[in-house]
Amino acid sequence: MELVDIVGKLIEDFEAEHHPLLNATGVQALKFLMQQHGIKQSDLHDIGSQGVVSEILAGKRELNIRQVRLLSERFGVSPATFV
Repeated sequence: MELVDIVGKLIEDFEAEHHPLLNATGVQALKFLMQQHGIKQSDLHDIGSQGVVSEILAGKRELNIRQVRLLSERFGVSPATFV
């Protein structure tokens, strides 16, 4: 393995650990942000009931525009994070 390959792998590992949202889906980003902020499904009552939140996290329901706006404001991220 050449030096450039080793450095490339180290950079890839660093980015995956420190910037996990770069290639994440909206649901993956939401799960990550919930974990980082210590938030449970029941804490997201402003976007819907716990059942609705559960369906969103399971990929059975998509976030609507209102929910995306509320989540982006809550976590201080771009709405594009969840789209």
